[in-house]
Amino acid sequence: MSSPISSVLGVSPSVAVERVTSASQTKGEGFGSVLESAVQGVEQYQQNANQAVQQFLQGNGELHNVALATQRAEMAFDLGLQIRNKIVSAYQEVMKMQL
Repeated sequence: MSSPISSVLGVSPSVAVERVTSASQTKGEGFGSVLESAVQGVEQYQQNANQAVQQFLQGNGELHNVALATQRAEMAFDLGLQIRNKIVSAYQEVMKMQL
C-alpha cells in the first residue's frame, strides 16, 4: 500500500514564485510591478546566501545552511534568466509580425 506524500518540514515554496503569484492575482497591478517583485525576490535570495556565507566564515553558521542558501539563490537566478529569455523571445516574435 502507498501512503500520501507529506511535505518536508522546514522547506517552504519559493518566495519568488509566491510573490509573482500573489502580485498577479492582485487587481490593478501591471506587468512591470510583477516583474519588479520577481527581481526583488531573486535579490533577496542572493542577500540571504551572502549572509549565510558570512556567518559561516565567522564561525556562526553551518555548512549545510550555506549550501542550501547558495543553491536557492542559484536556482532563483536561473529561473529569472529563463523567464527573461522567454520574454525577449516573445518580444522578438511580436516585432517580426507584419501589421
